[in-house]
Amino acid sequence: MISSSRSFSSHRKGCPLSSKNAPAIDYKNIKLLSRFISEHGKIIPSRITSVSAKKQRELATAIKRARYIALLPYVED
Repeated sequence: MISSSRSFSSHRKGCPLSSKNAPAIDYKNIKLLSRFISEHGKIIPSRITSVSAKKQRELATAIKRARYIALLPYVED
């Protein structure tokens, strides 16, 4: 049976990185990038963080660049 009142919201919130006063995605901004990385070092998917597809691609590129120049670890132990 389907209940008339749902326990989850069907309204998706907007992308946190697309608003006017949102921070710019940059590989040097480790504080911002670490919000989108799991405790094991994986990039968190956009369906969980509600980031738009365009910003998710920019985020992934920035995280990979930061890893390459050793600002972020590849794996957390």
